[in-house]
Amino acid sequence: MRGVISAAGYVPFRRLQRGDVAKFFGSGGGRGTRAVASYDEDTTTMGVEAARFALRATGTRPTALWFATADPAYLEKTNATAIHAALRLDADIPAIDTGGAVRSGVGALGAALRSRDAVLVVASDLRVGLPTSADESAQGDGAAAVLVGDDADGPVIAEHVGGASRSDEFIDRWRTPGDPRPRQWEERFGETRYLPLADEAWNAALKSAELNADQVDVAIVTGPHARAVRGVAGRLGAVRVADDLSATVGQTGTAHPALLLANALEQAEPGQTVALVSLADGVDVLLFRTTDALRSYRAARPVATQVESGADIAYGKYLSWRNMVKLEPPRRPEPDRISAAVAGRTEEWKYAFTGSRDRSTGALHLPPARVSREGGAQDDMDAAPMADVEGTIATFTIDRIAYSPSPPIVFAIVDFDGGGRLPVELTDVDASALEMGQRVEMTFRRLFTADGIHNYFWKARPVRG
Repeated sequence: MRGVISAAGYVPFRRLQRGDVAKFFGSGGGRGTRAVASYDEDTTTMGVEAARFALRATGTRPTALWFATADPAYLEKTNATAIHAALRLDADIPAIDTGGAVRSGVGALGAALRSRDAVLVVASDLRVGLPTSADESAQGDGAAAVLVGDDADGPVIAEHVGGASRSDEFIDRWRTPGDPRPRQWEERFGETRYLPLADEAWNAALKSAELNADQVDVAIVTGPHARAVRGVAGRLGAVRVADDLSATVGQTGTAHPALLLANALEQAEPGQTVALVSLADGVDVLLFRTTDALRSYRAARPVATQVESGADIAYGKYLSWRNMVKLEPPRRPEPDRISAAVAGRTEEWKYAFTGSRDRSTGALHLPPARVSREGGAQDDMDAAPMADVEGTIATFTIDRIAYSPSPPIVFAIVDFDGGGRLPVELTDVDASALEMGQRVEMTFRRLFTADGIHNYFWKARPVRG
């Protein structure tokens, strides 16, 4: 049996009220909200969060990591290696980028299901549009991760029972290198191409699984072409079409098929048939049947919980985060680029937030040390992974002078459970609501970018949900 061992989504904390767009400009916007990645998030950091949630729900470790995004933080350089480092995966596990197009997310998932490895498929996207445009309001930011394998790798919660794909070359959505926003051809044209492709792929997938349409309990239909998605959803004949989260999260592009699949599996019952239909430069259909292993499966952070626990962001701040407007920065110089040599020497600390613990006394050192502060033992340490350890705010300060892409900076002294104290920058937080004693958890973020190099490290955020 081959299929999904675990699946998780990541929805950023901030939400843009679509109605605020019309209040600001007099046009655009709409109803509901869209998810907004913070100024210190990109597709790599969001991918790390989704992958952490997926791995927390299972004891299975992947033997391959595939990362898909239409908005990579780097070109030329592999982005998946940063995710690999943050997850502390072994060096013999390949980390590969499969991005560049929205279809790459569902494509990587389909390829993983045909593979023999235990593949962690991570898909992430940060979606933008010009102010007042439909893309600005309808799209959203987010990530998802799906661990695919055989029952020899771990309990399969959703068996892959069939699928089909149809590809065609036509102009629907496109973005050339260096263009900050995608563009779309007239919607009626795309609809005329997607509907027949969807009919062919849907019927072929049902045939491969020896199913009728009325035997599909839940159908997930998604794609950036909203008109075609609505048309296809009404033609499937499935028992129920899943909520596509368009009213609360928005269309997250490359990540959306896996995000909706994770959400559906978190709400499914054993023995149900779930269909994933993705429209992007063709049509991909994947069919799954949930297993009894779903009864004991516990999602680390359900998508529904993340959707409910968001907080609004002012439209002006959103525009500044997306570099649509330029605000006056703090009057301190911007930081220089990081040292590749130092980053290489401190990889375990910088990317995986791993300290060291003295074998003789148990003293925890953050950052890791060679000499113990208790007893003075030298080079007698064990690695102490801390990324999943929560802590408590002992005290904090708000700095409105130091450089930040989104001032002010909030620093806190955090006491970690089981020992260890460290000054940590906070994120996804309203400074006015902070209190000493609040619980926090660690999250992988981008501190700044200088000379084209992204400086990734860990911050703390309040525990929610």
